[in-house]
Amino acid sequence: MTYRTTRQWTLALAGGIALIGALSATSPALLASPHPGATPPLPTHHFWDDLSLDFLPGDAWERLRDNLEWHDRRHDARVQQWIDHYRANPGNIVEIIERARPWMAWITEQVELRGLPGEIGLIPFVESSYDPQARSHRGAAGLWQFMPGTADALGLHRRNGYDARLDVIASTQAALDYIELQADQWYEGDIELSLAAYNAGAGTVNRARHAAAARGAPSDYWNLQLPSETMNYLPKLNAIAAIIDDPEAHGVALPEIDDAPAFAKVPVNAPINLSQLASVAGVDQAELAALNPGLTNGSASPATVDVVLVPIEQEEAVLAELNAPSPSVPHEGEQYLVQRGDSLSAIASRHGISVDELRQHNGLNGDAIRTGQQLDIPRRSLAAR
Repeated sequence: MTYRTTRQWTLALAGGIALIGALSATSPALLASPHPGATPPLPTHHFWDDLSLDFLPGDAWERLRDNLEWHDRRHDARVQQWIDHYRANPGNIVEIIERARPWMAWITEQVELRGLPGEIGLIPFVESSYDPQARSHRGAAGLWQFMPGTADALGLHRRNGYDARLDVIASTQAALDYIELQADQWYEGDIELSLAAYNAGAGTVNRARHAAAARGAPSDYWNLQLPSETMNYLPKLNAIAAIIDDPEAHGVALPEIDDAPAFAKVPVNAPINLSQLASVAGVDQAELAALNPGLTNGSASPATVDVVLVPIEQEEAVLAELNAPSPSVPHEGEQYLVQRGDSLSAIASRHGISVDELRQHNGLNGDAIRTGQQLDIPRRSLAAR
């Protein structure tokens, strides 16, 4: 069965082909998964830089179930094997679901808006155990496990203390774009083949299809001879979908998840140090850091991101502190010893201040610094005012 996508592409056809060529040249496996036998990472949260959606009140699981399409696949022997595996370890599924709680509803809606099968929203179960900070031994990172080269080709930048692969909004849009683009350009809308290429690389899948055609066999995903990880990729996905579709029948109790947002976005108009923001606004520091894992150095700059994420119940307190006419805590200074490879902009970003402030505070006329040089770092409560 072939599944056609409904999104209208804004990229020109030639541009799409060029993008796919760049991605396929990046690595034999464009997006690498953590080892299938590895212990799932500890629960964490995500970095969302956009929560402007209108969520419908209700149960996120019901919405997901309404969008599941691949029911017939559950009768395949490989899918049944993975259903049995997950049923034998129900705590593993529940742990991953708890980790997925903050973003499951949003991702489900994005998949729905594109007319894709609801199962696509469960790919992070297989890729990263729904951990936006997951990293594989191959170098892939984030919820969707992007390799560096693939991330670069898709515009997921890593600079100035920010890694877009860890940003759930950015990485989700990039992953869905890539899955759709690949399906439309190469596989006549077949999403299953696109997912196989997502895991193993388009070259591997295309060679398997040519080999199947040469021996007179069908060239759909379920009849190809692919690497073992890819052979298990869709069976795992369909097994998880089957359990979520009817958890009681599979002996799994799903945690309740509604589609109401738990976070608010706060604009970044000046550099913000997350630890200082947490202290002054009364937000738990670990929680704030967990909500913003894309900010890898603990600070946000308007040159890098537009917003930081805060618990929705503390949005007013945070905005009040950021908009206060003067700092609400003393400016305590600290000193920093310049290391090999440092730059003035990197040091400023790391400490949540501007380059101009760092220059002025240290009487510097330019950006030249030397290894072993001691710099005075102005400490501020929240952001430059």
